[in-house]
Amino acid sequence: MKTVELLDNEYSGHFGTYIKEAGDGILIEELEISLHEFIRFVQDIPMDKFDYRYAEGKWTIKDIIQHVIDTERIFAYRALRFSRNDKTPLPSFEESEYADNTDSNKRSIQDLLTEFSAVRHSNLLFYKSLSDEQLKRIGTASGNPISVRALGFVIIGHAKHHQKVFRERYL
Repeated sequence: MKTVELLDNEYSGHFGTYIKEAGDGILIEELEISLHEFIRFVQDIPMDKFDYRYAEGKWTIKDIIQHVIDTERIFAYRALRFSRNDKTPLPSFEESEYADNTDSNKRSIQDLLTEFSAVRHSNLLFYKSLSDEQLKRIGTASGNPISVRALGFVIIGHAKHHQKVFRERYL
């Protein structure tokens, strides 16, 4: 399953930005590849940059890594619900409130990367367990339709998006 195989009705709204960021690889392979790329990328960031804010009120790199972890959990939860044919519309979430209620800057980079790895490995196992029918199921999240397989690409694209933000604004 590649992003080019997604149908027009499988996603809309802001989800398209992240799907485009995911590239054109195979879903399961890209979930694994992007895990290693993200960890390698973060490990190459100079230590003095992890607590840096490029402007007042902006997140640190540690804050963003925690945000990527939290968001991946939320997207995976949505995928779980929709894969099980749960038609309940799921609300959006306020990312700033989540970030304001973590202690990410008190954590080590290794601890954050270990958590990211654990979450991604769990999601890899989840996605590998799904049938084609389950992957194509669609639910509503943040007021927009999205399929289980599209959510997998959103997970990939969201992490890649933030790597780009690191390069452009922090490094």
